[in-house]
Amino acid sequence: MYRTALARTHRPRRFDELVGQDHIGPTLRAAVESERVGHAYLFCGPRGVGKTTAARILAMALNCPSRSEGEPCGECDSCERIWSGRASLDVVEIDAASHRGVDDARDLRERAMYAPTSDERYKVYILDEAHMLTRDAWNALLKILEEPPPRVIFAFATTEPQKIEQGAAPVMSRCQRFDFRRVSVADISSRLDQVLDREGVAAESGAVRAIARRAEGGVRDALSLLDQVLSFRGDAVELADVRRLLGLVDEERYLEFFEIVARRERARVFGFVQAMLDDGHDPSEFMRGLGDALRTLLALRLDPEAEAVDLPPESRAKFVEAGGQVAEADVLRQLMAVSEFEASGVLNRSSQQRIQLEVLLLRLVSMESTVDLEELLSALGGAGRSPSAAGPAPRGRSGGTSPDPKRPAPPADTPTSAPTEPPRRTNGSGPKPTDATAGAKIDPAIREAWAAAVSETPDLGGAAIALRGVRVEGLEGDLLRVRAPEGLRPELEALLQDRARSAPLRDNLAKRLARPAIDVEVLDEGGGRMTAEDASNQRLSGWMERDPRLKEAVKELDLTLKE
Repeated sequence: MYRTALARTHRPRRFDELVGQDHIGPTLRAAVESERVGHAYLFCGPRGVGKTTAARILAMALNCPSRSEGEPCGECDSCERIWSGRASLDVVEIDAASHRGVDDARDLRERAMYAPTSDERYKVYILDEAHMLTRDAWNALLKILEEPPPRVIFAFATTEPQKIEQGAAPVMSRCQRFDFRRVSVADISSRLDQVLDREGVAAESGAVRAIARRAEGGVRDALSLLDQVLSFRGDAVELADVRRLLGLVDEERYLEFFEIVARRERARVFGFVQAMLDDGHDPSEFMRGLGDALRTLLALRLDPEAEAVDLPPESRAKFVEAGGQVAEADVLRQLMAVSEFEASGVLNRSSQQRIQLEVLLLRLVSMESTVDLEELLSALGGAGRSPSAAGPAPRGRSGGTSPDPKRPAPPADTPTSAPTEPPRRTNGSGPKPTDATAGAKIDPAIREAWAAAVSETPDLGGAAIALRGVRVEGLEGDLLRVRAPEGLRPELEALLQDRARSAPLRDNLAKRLARPAIDVEVLDEGGGRMTAEDASNQRLSGWMERDPRLKEAVKELDLTLKE
C-alpha cells in the first residue's frame, strides 16, 4: 500500500510552524500582513531546514482568500494546491538544477510578464537550487529582477549562496536575503515528538534524541530517518532499534575507549576495534561519533554543568567521570588529531579502513601527556623557594646530582665592569668592550628591565622587532650597551638617533634601572645576520638565565626547551 513520506505529510502550512527559524517566520508574516512584500527573496541555508517550505508558505499566504494576520488558512483549494506542489497558474515551482540554461531563463522572463489570474492574487516563481543557474541565465533574469511586473514575486532557494555571489553578484543586491540556520537537537526532538503523537506511536526519549543528533540540523533528514525506523517496527521507536538501523555507535563504547586512553593500554586497541567490527559498526560511523564524543568530554571537563552538551543525566555523569581522569590539554590534542584525520579523508579513500582506524587509535593512546612547566619546577625545587633553599634536587635520567646554584649576580646598581674612560654616546661607533667585559656575567635584572621596557613602551612600530632581537651586554653608569646583528642594526639605530621617538623607551629603562637617565649604545654583532633560530635560542637562554630552576630542570632531565 502506498504511503506518503512523513517529510511530506507533516510539512508546515503556516509561518509559526517553521522549526528553528524564529527569525524568518515572523518577518515574512509581518510583511504579508502589512503588504510590504519584496519582489525577490533569496533563502539560503543547509538542506532540509525549510527554505522551499517557507517559499511555499509565502505563496500560500499571498494568494489565500482566508488569510488571517499574515498566516494562510492552509485548508482552502488554493493553499492545498500550493502546499502539495500541484499545478497552479499563479505559483510555479522550478528546479533550477535541470532548468539552468539561458533559454530557460528567457522563457521564465516571458511568462512572468503575464498578469496573475485575478487582481487579488500574486504570481510567485519558486526556483529551487538557484545556485545551479548559469551566469548567462542570471544575466537574462537581471532586468526583470530589477524592474519586475506588478504582483510578481521571485523566491530563490539555495544551499550555496557564495556561488551566486561569485557568478552573479548584482543579483544579491536585488533580493532580500534570509539565512536559515541549522535546527538544534532540542527543536528537532520536539518536532519529532509532535509527529509521533499525531501518528499515535510511542517512542523512547533517547531514541528520538539519537535521531535528532544524526540528522545534523536538518528537519527533513530527521523525518526521513524516523520514517526508516517506523518501517522496521511501526508501533514503537526504541533506542536499540535506532542504533541498529542507523549504525550508530553507543556511548558506552566511546567511554570504553576513553578508559583505554587513560590507562594507556595500547594492546587493547586491537581487541577494541575487532569487537566493534564484529558488532557490525562501520569505521566511518565510529569516526563520526568519536569527534563528538571527544568534544563532549572536553566540554564537560571544562564545565560539568555545560548546557551545550545534550546528554541524558546518566550518560553525562559517566562522561564527567571519564573527563576527570585526563588533562584538558590532552583531550584538546586528541580532538585536533581526530579532526585532522577526518579532514584528510584517508579513511574513506583507503581499502584498509581497519588498519587506518587502528593506527589513529594507537596514536591517541600513545600521546605523551602534557606537563605544566610550573608543576615541573615546583616538583624540582619547590614552589616559591629559591634554588638554594629547595633542598637537594632529584636525580635526572643521567643519575648525577644537580650542581650548586650559582651565586646571585651583583645588584643593578653595581657596574659589571668599571669604565676606563668616559663612554662615547654615538650609536654603533663607540669602542667595543674588551673580552673581559663581553664575557662578564650580566645581571638578569638588567635583561629583564630591557625586555619589560621594550614590551611596555608604545609606538615603537617595526623597531620593536629589532629591540627584541638584541642582546644586553652590560650597564656602565647611565650607559646601557646592547649587541645587535647586522640585519637589525639599521632599524635600531634609526630609533635611537631619533631622541624624541626613543625618549619613552629610555625613560622606562631609567625608571626600571633606578638611574636619572639612560642612554643606549649599539655594539656590532660581528658581521653576521641573526637567523630566526638564533633569535629563538637567545630568548630561550634568557629564560633560563632569569629562572635558575628552569635551567636546572633542563640539565637534570635532559629536556629540549622549545618556544
